[in-house]
Amino acid sequence: MPQASRYSDEQVEKILTELVNVLEKNKTPTDLSLMLLGNMVTNLINTSVAPATRPVIVRSFIDALQASIREDKAH
Repeated sequence: MPQASRYSDEQVEKILTELVNVLEKNKTPTDLSLMLLGNMVTNLINTSVAPATRPVIVRSFIDALQASIREDKAH
């Protein structure tokens, strides 16, 4: 079940659109996009989350990512 966010849909969509635009502007292939986003997540966790809390945050992130993946075959 999705959790309520403290951020507005508009704020999330605006920033997400900006990130997608950067990747599209650079014609970034999917594998490189995923690598860059993964590096960004790692950097955010390592620089913004207390070491003792990192495993819990990582597990929560993994669970949320897994739950958001669609099972349909289209891509």
